[in-house]
Amino acid sequence: MQRERIFNVPGVILGLVAVMAAVHALREYGLDEAMDAELLRRFAFVPGRFALMFDPAGVADSIDAGGGAMVEEARFFLGDGGAQWWTPVSYAFLHADWMHFGVNSIWLAAFGTPVARRFGASLFLAFMALTAVAGAMTHFAFHVFDFEPVVGASAAVSGAMAGAIRFIFQPHGPLGEGAGFGSLATSTYRQPALSVTQTLVNSRTMPFILLWFVVNYVFGAFATPLGLSDAPVAWEAHAGGFLAGLLLFSLFDPVARAAALRRRDDRGP
Repeated sequence: MQRERIFNVPGVILGLVAVMAAVHALREYGLDEAMDAELLRRFAFVPGRFALMFDPAGVADSIDAGGGAMVEEARFFLGDGGAQWWTPVSYAFLHADWMHFGVNSIWLAAFGTPVARRFGASLFLAFMALTAVAGAMTHFAFHVFDFEPVVGASAAVSGAMAGAIRFIFQPHGPLGEGAGFGSLATSTYRQPALSVTQTLVNSRTMPFILLWFVVNYVFGAFATPLGLSDAPVAWEAHAGGFLAGLLLFSLFDPVARAAALRRRDDRGP
């Protein structure tokens, strides 16, 4: 009889969680306050620093209007004025606290696992990076001159959620009718995915999408006033990552590509 592994999670998921845990442990236990601030300055996503490339006059006007506290914050994060192009990805490896890290890790394991099993490690990492960038750029669109640093894997995890719902509810999919169980049920993760249009009208996926957006907005808008979070929640970044995962899933999907090749071969030369 085959025995199931206790931790039946793809290695790429465990690797991402381990890296995020190591980064946060370093911040908590290995860096003093000044060094941690420098790490944030180098690797968090800061919209105002990005905006400096496109609208330096607007950044200057915003800083002047913001007064003394914003001047100090802007001076710190602007540094030498460089855009720091890696930050729309690197911010996803930083977290505000252990709770933030833990919640993201749990949702990554839950929704990233089926996507990682379907895509494989390399495609999955590329997909997660793209959804992280989409989240950062969506946040940027709403907070162009803001110097509040954005951290967390939530946008990328939201992208994994959106990608997963394209196929997990399909018949014989992970949460569909007739789903297979166990590590041998590889076909479970390779069922044909719904198109975007089908996803938006499907009786199982559409309620999930609506509930996700309502919860995301309510938590983002009211978490700080209700004392649930000390820092503003970047709910726009979450939405951007989710929409990118939903709309761009097919560009990464090896199952769809394999099906297209089979159809082409069946038609012949």
